Amino acid sequence: MFDFLEENKNAIYGGLIATLFTGIGIFLLGNVSGYEAKHLLKESLNGLNMLCNTIVLASATILALLLTLLSVSFGSKMSLKELHYKQVLSIAKFDVILFISALILFQFFNIPIVESDNVPTNWYSVIYWITLGSTSVISGMMITVILMLYNAITNLIAIIGLGKDHPMLSKENIGEEIEKEKDDIKS
Repeated sequence: MFDFLEENKNAIYGGLIATLFTGIGIFLLGNVSGYEAKHLLKESLNGLNMLCNTIVLASATILALLLTLLSVSFGSKMSLKELHYKQVLSIAKFDVILFISALILFQFFNIPIVESDNVPTNWYSVIYWITLGSTSVISGMMITVILMLYNAITNLIAIIGLGKDHPMLSKENIGEEIEKEKDDIKS
């Protein structure tokens, strides 16, 4: 857990900053009464559904793209350290958490709670704040996933595309790889 936090601290900071910015926006709305919150919920449900739908689709696409990232990593002539694969695994785990969270919120937003007459009016303000808070969190999580993916891709570009010496490059098989490349050139 602590390794994950240390290795991805910049991405996590980016997600936290995004969550804080949206959270501050929510805080600036001030206190809303039950009737006001019910009206605001009714008005914002389409946008909230669209946000959750977009995050579900994006996180599912990212999972599929991670397979491509793995095939590029595995197919390269360079040997990558276990750290690279752990980095990809961390992205996948975090992305799955995001996918599930957004999907649950999407289902929650489709409950016709605003249309119900059995819900006490004062509950609407609580539901409203929870709704806005949870959407800020999943937005921050999405930014975190994107930044983690960006880090993994820039590492691969530095190793494979630019041929730079990189901490994720395994030194054990470099001699074998150089000989193999020389043989390929001679052929």
